[in-house]
Formats: sequence, structure tokens, C-alpha cells
Amino acid sequence: MLEFVLPLLFGFLALYLISVRFSRTRRDGEPPLVNGWIPFLGKALEFRKNAHGFLAAHKEKHGDVFTVLIAGKYMTFIMNPLLYPYVIKHGKQLDFHEFSDQVAPVTFGYPPVRSGKFPGMDEHIQRSFRLLQGDNLDNLTESMMGNLMLVFHKDYLDGESEWRTESMYQFCNSVMFEATFLTMYGKPAHTNRHSGMVTLRQDFVKFDNMFPLLIARIPISLLGGTKTIRDKLINYFHPQRMSTWSNTSGFIKERAALFEQYDCMGDVDKAAHHFAILWASVGNTVPATFWAMYYLLTHPEALAVVREEIHCVLKVSGLEADHNQGATFTREQLDSLLYLESSINESLRLSSASMNIRVAQEDFSLRLEGERSIGVRKGDIISLYPQSMHMDPEIYENPEMYKFDRYVEDGKEKTDFFKDGQKLKYYRMPFGSGSTKCPGRYFAVNEIKQFLSLLLLHFDMEVVEGQEPCSLDSSRAGLGILLPATDVQIHYRPRQAREEE
Repeated sequence: MLEFVLPLLFGFLALYLISVRFSRTRRDGEPPLVNGWIPFLGKALEFRKNAHGFLAAHKEKHGDVFTVLIAGKYMTFIMNPLLYPYVIKHGKQLDFHEFSDQVAPVTFGYPPVRSGKFPGMDEHIQRSFRLLQGDNLDNLTESMMGNLMLVFHKDYLDGESEWRTESMYQFCNSVMFEATFLTMYGKPAHTNRHSGMVTLRQDFVKFDNMFPLLIARIPISLLGGTKTIRDKLINYFHPQRMSTWSNTSGFIKERAALFEQYDCMGDVDKAAHHFAILWASVGNTVPATFWAMYYLLTHPEALAVVREEIHCVLKVSGLEADHNQGATFTREQLDSLLYLESSINESLRLSSASMNIRVAQEDFSLRLEGERSIGVRKGDIISLYPQSMHMDPEIYENPEMYKFDRYVEDGKEKTDFFKDGQKLKYYRMPFGSGSTKCPGRYFAVNEIKQFLSLLLLHFDMEVVEGQEPCSLDSSRAGLGILLPATDVQIHYRPRQAREEE
């Protein structure tokens, strides 16, 4: 027995001594420090298991600002949303790009854009995102509407009007993945749909399952066949193949033209950039669509109000839904769907677990409210974790509860939320903050509105009885929208015309 116990004890002792030797100590003026006893990992395992609970416990113990060692990085969490503006306004001393420049190229397989090898490229890439916003959304909305109806009709609205059974997440993934792909990248020559889309989606899911490990900078060579899958996904966007596609969005066209200006950028590198945009387009949008759909289907009052709102918008336009032809929504009509937007925002509040991060560019004193300040070291990460705010009962009454009209007040959008008697500048943050706010957020919300509007017009749907309530899988905490822990079975059928009801 001793031959097994003694090596184990010596192993634990060695780990302890290493942790003591290499863990840093708190300096005067710095926040409370939590090192953990595991070298390098620190508190990574506890954070990954239940980030919200972990941070809540340490906030109770240490106050609203504290530093934690997580996977080799010292992360200072700002837990009071009243303090968020003091972090977000810093541009010079707190930077996001250092982190993204290190992580994104390794994750998606392209060379760093800011390496000096591609002068001016980063600025052009940032400018290209304007094509996902403002008036440019009109063309994207029209294209997405047509592609959603294409997939709905071909795969789900054909045949007899009888009840069928489907897994809800698979339903959302199948429709949104392909419709988004067609809207962004266009259609192949001589047909409306790309061949191999099912395989592409399955490979994407396999890659996405490894995404948290890649973001944590685990070498892809240690993740089984992940590199082979990534290479396969990248190859789908080879410039020679993409050149044959039509109806490509202006956003992708502009990026493709930009890449052609750099002779030192190979075809595989160009393809890897396009693959990264695919992940950005659907990696969080698909689970966000799932939760918006799930909460509506499990709350009959919300479903009835939102469905009636959609019909009213069509009536005002002199239209009626016909599942054989479909209805077209303009962006202005989608923007007028107040309760639909509130229901989506409420599902985002409940399901998002993004982490807003900034990297300290130097040792400095970060000024907070009044005379309060904290010492920050170069290379440390300053983190906002909005899920803690989203679930704060002082800000949101009964925060665990889904209230589809939480963001509606007196017939317009509600924007007044308070903490400690003060109005919050930031009260809902599923898309990041400041200059690093997701540039595709308007397109993403627009997509979800379109999906749900068409879904409620053209389908009868219900959750199969006898299933446990769907819960969040917290293993992707910090990366955006959480996935469901299990899928949900639904019944659906083409919806009959209203006059027949």
C-alpha cells in the first residue's frame, strides 16, 4: 500500500511547493488576490464548472473587485456594474486587441493580422464591419428572409400537414446554419443550395466543441482530429471555390477583395479568415436562436402576444401569412416588433455568459468611482462578467424568471434599470462593450427576429410533454451564449391559415 501512497503524497507536496514558489503575492493597493493551490491552473477548474457561482462566492468574500489566477492569467474581475464605465472608457492602458491577436490566429489557423506582415489590413477589416450595420442591413435582411424560407420549404414545410417530431436545437442549427451561410457567402453555380452542407455543419459542430480548449490555448495537436477537421472546414472556403458562388454579401466580397491585395497571403490563409467569419456568424447565433425559441414555446402567454404582434404588423402592411408563399418583412417592420425584441433580449439575458476583457498595457492605477483606485500590473486581464449583473435581483426582479415583456414599458423599449439607486449605463451586455462590442450584433438579432417571425407564422409547434426543463451548460462560460445541457423534443406541423382556426 505504501508504494502507492508515498508517491502520491510526494506528488501533492511537489505541487504545493511549486505553487508557493511561483504564485505571486498581493502588493499594496492591489485588489484581494486568489491564487489557488494548483500551479498555472489556479482556479480554472472551479471557474469552468460554475463561473457565476464561483464569482458570486468570491464577491461575497472579497468585495466587488478581486484578482484570480485562471489558467496562467491573473484576471481582475469588476463585479459592480456601476464601475463598468471606468473600465470601458480606458483605451490606451487597457486593450482588447492584444488578447484577440494572440488567440484568434491560433484558433482559426491564419497568421496574425497585426504582425507587420500585412500593413493596413486590420484597419480595413474593421471598416468592413460597417457592411453589417445601418442601411446595409436592408439587403442582408432581404437575402436572409429568402434563404430562411428556402430552407423551411425544402426541409420542413413540404408534405402533409401532420405532426412531426424533431430535436429543437438540431432544428435551429439546421435552419440557421444554412440560411446564414447562404446569406453571407452566397449560392453555388446552377443551384440554390450547397452540396455537403450537412457534413459541413457536422464538422463545424465538432470543431465548435473544441473551441473552449482552443481559446484556452491548448495546442490543436493535442486535441485528437481537431486539426484535420479545421483544415477540412477551411478548405471549403478556398478562393477558387468561392469565386464560383453568386449572391455573396457585400461584407464577404469586400473582405475577399482586401485579401487579394496582399501577395504574401496564401489561399489557405484567406480561406481561414472566411472560416473565422462563419464561426462568428453562427457560433453564438444558433444557441441564441434556440433559447429565444425555447422560452417562447414554454411560455404560452408570451407566444400568443408575440404571434399576435407579428400578425398585426402584417395586417398594417395589408398582408396575410400564406405558408405556401411566405411573407416578407422589411427591416423597419422587424424593428417595430417591440414584444418580439423584448423576448429575444430576455432570452439573451438568461443565456449569455460572455466575458468582456481588457489587457493592461502597463503597470498603472485604475481609477474607479470617487477617490477609489486599484493597482493593475502589465499583462493582467481586467474582466467584466455581465452574467452576474443579468442575474442581480436588485437590477432584475426575480432574475431567474423569464419575463418576455421585461424590456417593454408604456408601449416602448424600457431602458431604465438601477443599482444602489443609480441608473445603470450598462444593464444588458450579451455582445460585449465599448469599441470591442460585437460588430455583427445588429445582423444577429435581425436574423433571430426573422427566424422567429417566420416560425410563428408558418408552424404550429409545441414542446413534447414530460421533459425536464432545459438547463444551461456552463462549460462555455465566458465565451458567449451558453448551450443547452440537453436537447428538447418538439412537435411541429405547417400552420393552417388563421381563418381556418
